[in-house]
Amino acid sequence: MRTERNLTRRLDRVFARLDREPERPAHIDMPRMSRHRVVLFSATLAFYLAIVWAVVTTSWLVRLDWQVMFFRPYQQWPEIHAFLDYYVVLGQRGPTAVMVASWLGWRSWRQHTLRPLLTLAASLLLLNVTVGAAKIGMGRLGPHYATVIGSNEMGLGGDIFPSGHTANAVVTWGILAYLASTPRARRWLSALSAVTSLGVGLTTVYLGTHWLSDVLLGWAAGLLILLALPWFEPLIARAEVWLLALRDRWRSRRGAPAPRPVPVAPVVLKPRSAPVEHAPAREPVASTRASRGPVHLSPGPHTARSERTPVTPAGSRRPPHADRVPHTDRPRGATTPARPLTGG
Repeated sequence: MRTERNLTRRLDRVFARLDREPERPAHIDMPRMSRHRVVLFSATLAFYLAIVWAVVTTSWLVRLDWQVMFFRPYQQWPEIHAFLDYYVVLGQRGPTAVMVASWLGWRSWRQHTLRPLLTLAASLLLLNVTVGAAKIGMGRLGPHYATVIGSNEMGLGGDIFPSGHTANAVVTWGILAYLASTPRARRWLSALSAVTSLGVGLTTVYLGTHWLSDVLLGWAAGLLILLALPWFEPLIARAEVWLLALRDRWRSRRGAPAPRPVPVAPVVLKPRSAPVEHAPAREPVASTRASRGPVHLSPGPHTARSERTPVTPAGSRRPPHADRVPHTDRPRGATTPARPLTGG
């Protein structure tokens, strides 16, 4: 129960952040399907179909695949094998999707829009559908499972054509350039994603897991998805509106069956007067000595300390001295007679 409440509070905080600025920031440009982009998409599609035709007809490209396979790059340069085993992870869908989704989630939080995350989801969905369908449809075997030297190994139940690592690297890292907010950032991220995807594709050839034609088709497949994303921007915008409306309905539905508060008698608050400090009551403490009567100062002359009558404390066991008699009638300044010494 407590876990559900915490999750609900976190979702409310996320959507509250989105509500702070419902409009998309003005400085972020949405890519459009321009004429230049249409030309690039058409050229890439023609390249894609040419690669498929060259492999299906067992042309020179298939012979090049076998030559690279017999060259065995992993045996020619074994010192970089350990590094490339880790580098190829940049093309795996799970780790890269988590890394890029974390960054785009932060972008969505800062820009108050769900568009970055929805664009990533749309691109990954297109990648799974198009590349997955091509893999299953052509069924090509990889270099490690090839049966006949010089054949194209098509239709034998494989799933490596086109290269999924290469296409995923193009889409996952290219989406950062697609969603860049400034032209300069778009250029730098485009170059970075191109180098990363190129390295991932060549790494799969080095490790012997893909033919060279698999990598070429993977580059083309990923680029086609990035170039076609502006066609899906209206759908992404409608999905964002639908999700926010669904959020509102969920909030209203959750708040409807809430229990009504029990009526409580109103508390009347009276204006408070000046603060009165009440001293805490103290218990009487018995005095350790007998109480004395009031002291009255006589208007007579002031007496010196030597002329004053010694006061015997109450309760003392010491007997009073007979020779210490008060001299109240002695004039001021007179000397006291010497006391006789006894015991002589």
